[in-house]
Amino acid sequence: MAETTKTAKLTIDGESYDLAMYAPTDGPEVIDIRKLYAQAGVFTYDPGFTSTASCDSTITYIDGEAGILTHRGYPIGQLAKESHYLEVCYLLLYGELPSAAQLEEFETLVTRHTMIHEQMHNFFRGFRRDAHPMATMVGVVGAMSAFYHDSTDINDQHQREVASIRLIAKMPTIAAMAYKYSIGQPFVYPRNDLDYASNFLRMCFSVPAEEYEVNPILARAMDRIFTLHADHEQNASTSTVRLASSSGANPFACIAAGIACLWGPAHGGANQACLEMLREIGTPDRIPEFIARAKDKNDPFRLMGFGHRVYKNFDPRAKVMKESADEVLDLLGIENNPTLQVAKELERVALEDPYFAEKKLYPNVDFYSGIILDAMGFPTSMFTPIFALARTVGWVSQWKEQLADPQLKIGRPRQLYLGAAQRDYVDIENR
Repeated sequence: MAETTKTAKLTIDGESYDLAMYAPTDGPEVIDIRKLYAQAGVFTYDPGFTSTASCDSTITYIDGEAGILTHRGYPIGQLAKESHYLEVCYLLLYGELPSAAQLEEFETLVTRHTMIHEQMHNFFRGFRRDAHPMATMVGVVGAMSAFYHDSTDINDQHQREVASIRLIAKMPTIAAMAYKYSIGQPFVYPRNDLDYASNFLRMCFSVPAEEYEVNPILARAMDRIFTLHADHEQNASTSTVRLASSSGANPFACIAAGIACLWGPAHGGANQACLEMLREIGTPDRIPEFIARAKDKNDPFRLMGFGHRVYKNFDPRAKVMKESADEVLDLLGIENNPTLQVAKELERVALEDPYFAEKKLYPNVDFYSGIILDAMGFPTSMFTPIFALARTVGWVSQWKEQLADPQLKIGRPRQLYLGAAQRDYVDIENR
């Protein structure tokens, strides 16, 4: 727990109350209001919890004004360029970058846990063929607790560790199977001789009728997408995982809750919404029309993929993602794709328009990741499952951190009640 640096004084009806303040490693100071209700009989009111720290954490730090995102102190740009996803997983889980021996052991451990229980195949076949892959993932991940009883005791540190590895290892298999089921193709089992990203691409796109060779540029782009989405501090889905965990729920139920929250278009579905917007625009010549609509306060149209709720300057992940997008598009040679032509022209126009520069509406990570995934051949319905796959390590790291916190309490937000005052029941004939 952070040490008290100073106190804040709150005055209500002439009565003053001293509230402790804490200084973080980075970011604004925090006022401790835990005893406010006991002392003053009042709650604070903060819809969306945008001004409330629900926990202390050592995992991820974001400074939206400066465009900073770090994992355990390491800038995301450096990690995305110099590292790879499983090394970042190790960093998030254990707090430090691994040695060569530690990384090899960790990669082997994850690789050896990529298969799922054979009976779990029946869960997939119970869904309708047109079920959204996210619906399938919510159900299958939640059902893991019915198959892996030896890793559901949250009070056992070893079981927590086993559950963590299983979730990170099996999520690509589950996501790929959800995709294969949705298009009516047979499931493809993981292979231990492939790296994490290559294995996922093979499970998604190979068929038994012929050999499938994973292109290293596509695998690297996929790995970067995973890395850039690994964790993002106390966002909606991460907070959901922590809230579910606070009740003592098993790890698979907690991660399933996170997947369900991520499904929302305001969260994990942003890159899908961006691509659908590009398709709605249709052709580059229609871009001025949509730019004008985006500037019109009375028009409900929003320019998806530009700006970010957290980042008020630029998204630090976007630069690396743009480099990957350029590499993938160059490799695949699909510059004539109408959607991609719209994307490139929209990016150019928006970056040159003073209106967007003034409001700091720069292309964000969702703008480029949607373009990459579409170019790879993924349907938009798979964009959020891939996000969930990548974010699993962040959820698991936050889950582990919370369970080790001696201050852990079950989440119980308060409310500002505006309903009817207490009243007496009225018999039905007198209503």
